[in-house]
Amino acid sequence: MLAKRIIPCLDVKDGATVKGTNFVNLRHAGDPVELGRAYSEQGADELVFLDITASHEGRKTFTDMVTRVAAAVNIPFTVGGGIGELSDVERLLCAGADKVSVNSAALRRPELIDEITRHFGSQVCVVAIDARMDEHGTWTCYLNGGRIPAGRSLIDWAHEAQERGAGEILFTSMNHDGVKAGFANEALRQLSDTLSIPIIASGGAGAKEHFRDAFVLGHADAALAASVFHFGEIPIPELKQYLRSEGICVRA
Repeated sequence: MLAKRIIPCLDVKDGATVKGTNFVNLRHAGDPVELGRAYSEQGADELVFLDITASHEGRKTFTDMVTRVAAAVNIPFTVGGGIGELSDVERLLCAGADKVSVNSAALRRPELIDEITRHFGSQVCVVAIDARMDEHGTWTCYLNGGRIPAGRSLIDWAHEAQERGAGEILFTSMNHDGVKAGFANEALRQLSDTLSIPIIASGGAGAKEHFRDAFVLGHADAALAASVFHFGEIPIPELKQYLRSEGICVRA
């Protein structure tokens, strides 16, 4: 059984780490370089850095920030935000990223996934999906940091991303984001059970039990969180010790 991964996420806006609820009401959470260094030392398995307004504002991810974070951590490091072409991927990999996360640009031009995986390998390409469930139980994907509905269903788009060569899916439930009431476990299980690539759960972590449920009920391969880590609510070593006590395989 592969070890489950714990992944802190740094949502960065204007050079600072921020965190909101349901993708709005952002508040300051600290310096991304210092947070990244701390998480690396605390035993996080990976780190995700998302320039959350890059696509909406039509600019590139801060390369110098990526370079500084990469120098401060010794764990795999994924970067997303404003990636629209192969030159963006090359620039970020050269700056120290291990993987890139594509979202809006891939929805607009799915061939981008093929191009990234063909040039750099599937292991480099994480397809991030922000989706919201409506009153009928239908999950719809959104563009530009949750601002624009894309007209694609979560499951269909995730399957297409896999077929095009994506190495992982990072699924964020917009309904659960920042609410701290648990992950979208039913949708996670549907993704995990019908796809062959790893699924990263995002949106909803508020207690150690929520991570357990994402793995046990949602069958996720990894769980990503932000505010519970940024504000010291759940220390990563304590979380891993709890998960081991629940019979879940996690790295030391």
